[in-house]
Amino acid sequence: MSRSIVRQSKFRHVFGQNVKAEQGYDDIRVSKVTWDSSFCAVNPKFLAVIVESSGGGAFLVLPISKTGRVDKNYPLVVGHSGPVLDIDWCPHDDNILASCSEDCTAMVWQIPDHVLTRPVTDPVVVLEGHSKRVGIVTWHPTARNILLTAGSDNLVIIWNVGTGEPLISMDDHPDLIYSISWNRNGSLFCTTCKDRRLRVCDPRKREVVAERLAPHEGIRPMRAIFTRDGNIFTTGFTRMSQRELGLWDPTNFEEPIALLELDTSNGVLLPYYDADANMVYLCGKGDSSIRYFEITDEPPYVHYLSTFSSKEPQRGMGFMPKRGVDVSKCEIARLFKLLDKKCEPITMTVPRKSDLFQDDLYPDTAGPEPAMEPEEWLDGRDEDPILVSLRDGYVPPKSRELKVAKKNVLDSRPTTRRSMSVLDTNSLPVSCVPQLLERLLEEIQNLKATVLSQEKRICDLENKLSQYTNGTD
Repeated sequence: MSRSIVRQSKFRHVFGQNVKAEQGYDDIRVSKVTWDSSFCAVNPKFLAVIVESSGGGAFLVLPISKTGRVDKNYPLVVGHSGPVLDIDWCPHDDNILASCSEDCTAMVWQIPDHVLTRPVTDPVVVLEGHSKRVGIVTWHPTARNILLTAGSDNLVIIWNVGTGEPLISMDDHPDLIYSISWNRNGSLFCTTCKDRRLRVCDPRKREVVAERLAPHEGIRPMRAIFTRDGNIFTTGFTRMSQRELGLWDPTNFEEPIALLELDTSNGVLLPYYDADANMVYLCGKGDSSIRYFEITDEPPYVHYLSTFSSKEPQRGMGFMPKRGVDVSKCEIARLFKLLDKKCEPITMTVPRKSDLFQDDLYPDTAGPEPAMEPEEWLDGRDEDPILVSLRDGYVPPKSRELKVAKKNVLDSRPTTRRSMSVLDTNSLPVSCVPQLLERLLEEIQNLKATVLSQEKRICDLENKLSQYTNGTD
């Protein structure tokens, strides 16, 4: 009888716990910009936090292991001329971070593995295409070097950061975009907008393929994320300003799969999704609690699990990718809670008596290798993330340099060729040999043409000289 009453789930008992004080990050001046982003991004190597900065925008990047008090003179990443609004780590390279700012630009940074000794001021690439502040930046989940930005000009631009060029631009939104989320294979993304519409967009077709007016009836900001099954989980407000969550099928937006009222707080609920466990963590700005839910195929579809509460309200939150959790402690999630002056990691664990690896808690998860190149995705190919096992824990790979091959705008103009005599042929890679031979042949032909021209000129002068001499005689 009890089995029919109590729902069976391995995540019914998930416990949140603050780490010890010395394992946190103290003396961080968290940004006070009034923008509903998380202000924090984290991966298995680094913690990045948007901070207060005079004379422009900056953020702090710390190695995950560098806990304790942060020196007030610790070098920052500075380059934006306006406040930084959003940051996001690349899922395919733990040393690459994208940022966007009120200065109308997005920038991509290469963060070295060693502890910073001086400020990082030179981005790998600057992406300029928006006419107003850029408030959202998010990487494609499976294609290498694909980055999406959205600005207050209501424009969505998808970039290839490997060339620094915009690939796709969409202007389907008539008002400010609140949030954007890719689906699991990156074929679609969903957006929430100030016009109270939830949209599903196909970027390669440059069109909105589905939309729903007012999934939540309130006028306050909404958030939406794709689940692994292709459904959309949303947070918003009712007409009476109660916070609400919903689950929707984008192929049939008429009725929600689930709709649940929560409380009457004012803070926007930021959802963080764990695709492996199919769980959602809701972190409200200004709240001192984190609620978590499990999404299943059984009614009521969104199941409340528990709430983690602490004393101080959060300013923002970072969510560690699954490959960064400690599998030896049955840790299924780790969140990084931003307060006014510090950042506190919070671990979510499922207690187990056995010390062995728990296969049911840790299915293969998305790894750091991209499933395809930018050109393949642009041509219409879709691939799910390449999965890795966490059985032996995850070891982050070494830093790989991001190389930006920008197209030369001077290629269409005539250029002065270098003489082949000044080329060091020994240092050229094998792939350059055919080009080298072609240039050598071209130069030889040019020299021959020059020689023939000079010989003809000499003959003409000799004829004239001969005529002049004969005439004088």
